[in-house]
Amino acid sequence: MRNILAIAKREVASFMLSPIIYLVTAAFLLLTGLYFWLTLTWMVEYGEPPTVRYTIEFMIVVFVFAGPLLTMRLLAQEKRMGTLELLLTSPVREGELVLGKFLAGLAFYVLMVAPTLLYPLVLEIFGNPDWGPVWSSYLGLLLFGWVFLSIGTLASAVTQNQIVAAVLGVAGNLGLWLFVGAPATDPNIDPRLADVLRILDLQQHLDGFLSGAIDTKDIFYCLSVTVLMLFVATRVLEARRWQA
Repeated sequence: MRNILAIAKREVASFMLSPIIYLVTAAFLLLTGLYFWLTLTWMVEYGEPPTVRYTIEFMIVVFVFAGPLLTMRLLAQEKRMGTLELLLTSPVREGELVLGKFLAGLAFYVLMVAPTLLYPLVLEIFGNPDWGPVWSSYLGLLLFGWVFLSIGTLASAVTQNQIVAAVLGVAGNLGLWLFVGAPATDPNIDPRLADVLRILDLQQHLDGFLSGAIDTKDIFYCLSVTVLMLFVATRVLEARRWQA
């Protein structure tokens, strides 16, 4: 655990020196803030009950693309600079390195999302929002962030080019978000296969969080995908050590 925290601390300090992190955070808050204001205006105008559901959904869509920008440098930069070999020949294990990098990305994700907690407080001014769905929606936002960050970490582990890592991360996120469940709507597909695809479809696990009905299967899904992606990233680094 000490090695994991040391790696995470080192990576966070490196994040603080990267202008791309501040640009991504500013763009994320600008887009989500504008979207929140537009949806709030619409809810007030048409007498709809105040909710952050639409804003949470939009934040997740934005992070499909923004997440890989946070993770693209985690391991790819170590490869490009030649420091990964030094880390792999030290007492640090591959799993510790992957977890430390992932935790650093997660820390910045939490910092990005934290200012948006003001949105529910603003809703309180214009109405009486149901706080159950608010907190469950933020739990879903956190868990979906884990999924996207773990996919981005794996993408960063397989290449030394940060742009390629970002593209692979976006492709992986879009795959789970849009394309995995799409074939399940085909009437000609095998029903058993359709059921499996629906289980793997990320969007299918979002509705429960947004409605306030937290289901353990949705939490288990997010945790399982996260663990799987980080496990594969660890195996990629182990293969690199073996090749070295």
